[in-house]
Amino acid sequence: MRRLQMNTLRMKCVPGSLPGSLPGSVFVSLLAFALAACGTEAPVEEPVAGAADGAFEAGEQAIPIMGEEVRILAFGDSLFAGYNLPEADGYPEKLEAALRARGTNARVIDAGVSGDTSLAGRDRLAFVLEGQPEKPDLFILELGGNDLLRGISPEQTRANFDAMLTTLKEAGIPVLIMGMRAPPNYGPEYQAEFDAIYAEMAQKHGTDLIGFWLEDIYEKPQLFQSDRIHPTAEGIEALVASTIDEVVTALPDEDEG
Repeated sequence: MRRLQMNTLRMKCVPGSLPGSLPGSVFVSLLAFALAACGTEAPVEEPVAGAADGAFEAGEQAIPIMGEEVRILAFGDSLFAGYNLPEADGYPEKLEAALRARGTNARVIDAGVSGDTSLAGRDRLAFVLEGQPEKPDLFILELGGNDLLRGISPEQTRANFDAMLTTLKEAGIPVLIMGMRAPPNYGPEYQAEFDAIYAEMAQKHGTDLIGFWLEDIYEKPQLFQSDRIHPTAEGIEALVASTIDEVVTALPDEDEG
């Protein structure tokens, strides 16, 4: 399967950059937001024997793929870049396979860059859009985790999202926002302000929204790699399964495309 893949950028570790210590599942949740803050190249995780290669159960018949090609641009950080996973096991790649198993003629372009903040995404957005041979039918925006990690003010994160969504609206590209949550150790004021960004931006720009897209796995450490930062291949499959309906809903109707 051919893929237009962005080269991922690795960022150096900043000792002590995680603010405070976190208990249990909250710690896993925040670490999932680190999104390859370390620049060390880790070995690629080997696929687990018996893991599903397709998006439907054995014995089921695949639905025929029909209709014109639907192009989805998955724009985010290392959660989309598939850190430490074979290319075929990243979220964009698994999402494409799942959509095609449902009969949707989908092409998902992986534009994830490890370590990206919302500002870095804002800075490269125009370049990425200009590099597409056709206008995407849907843009999935997954950023903000590294803003949390670095303690960037919610005001700045909101401004960066506002700028990106304005650009996408002007280009006539539908958007699905993958929301994040701040952990409670940042304090209730910061937490409330940060968590509100995604719903506020979705309402302002008329986009679709998944409130917290890691909801189904963040309390399941077995679905994270040994670094307790990035999902395993099974974790990615769980994320695809829990979000694919929202992705399908966000796709424009054929008469709108």
